[in-house]
Amino acid sequence: MTILDETYTLSNGVEIPKLGLGTWFIEDDQAAEAVRAAVEIGYRNIDTAQAYGNERGVGEGVRTAGVSRDQLFVSTKLAAEVKDYDGAVAAIDESLATMDLAHVDLMLIHSPQPWSDFRGGDYAEGNRQAWRALEGAHRAGKIRAIGVSNFQEHDLENILSAATVVPHVNQLLVHAGNTPSGLLSYCEGKGILVEAYSPIAHGAILDNPDVQAMAGRYGVSVPQLCIRYTVQLGTVSLPKTANPAHMRSNADLDFEISETDMATLLDLRAQDYGEHSVFPVYSGK
Repeated sequence: MTILDETYTLSNGVEIPKLGLGTWFIEDDQAAEAVRAAVEIGYRNIDTAQAYGNERGVGEGVRTAGVSRDQLFVSTKLAAEVKDYDGAVAAIDESLATMDLAHVDLMLIHSPQPWSDFRGGDYAEGNRQAWRALEGAHRAGKIRAIGVSNFQEHDLENILSAATVVPHVNQLLVHAGNTPSGLLSYCEGKGILVEAYSPIAHGAILDNPDVQAMAGRYGVSVPQLCIRYTVQLGTVSLPKTANPAHMRSNADLDFEISETDMATLLDLRAQDYGEHSVFPVYSGK
């Protein structure tokens, strides 16, 4: 048994694999091949988003992967700009049509604010409307589980104030150097599973000498150490790659980080994301 066989159980009883394939930055015409390669290696959790522009390719990969649909856990995300009920209903159906899938296993509100105003204005009512649309699709069987992404505690409290379904998932930027411990604890207390995107800090952590030295002591690569760290935090880890060799390496996690080293990684502070700081999620907001 490997990490690819291990799952968490969401609050509604749906099982989700602990390790998934992130597809941000994978072009639509390359996505199907990447998904098929991942599934052949043993991945069963595939994550995409409307904003990635590759839902069509991911859907093709899922349909042609050579395993039954019920063996795969497929996630997508409602565009961050959609903050009204009717728009969200239409966007949900559009994702299903684009992917050519009868259902997805998880759909998230991608951000509490549009990307152009990340961590900016008040979109509380729009988020409640988008959530109501997700709840409707969930009741209709179009989505097996629903959640949010990049939501802070006050954003979640806003959803919970009107929700009939507590979010099953909150997908967050979590990696050594950026571990939002308070938010992780809050989500755990609400029964919300956290998914960790960019567990390798979008590559920013690869040159950290202290992390390199720690990985060396375990006889593993820096990415393997960082992915293992997020799994041991109790999150779903979603490293992104289109490279089958990296997919295999990322799933080779047959080691355990000691409590002392987990504490060291937990206390690691701030990565310089360099040129990628132009993306809202890496901007420090």
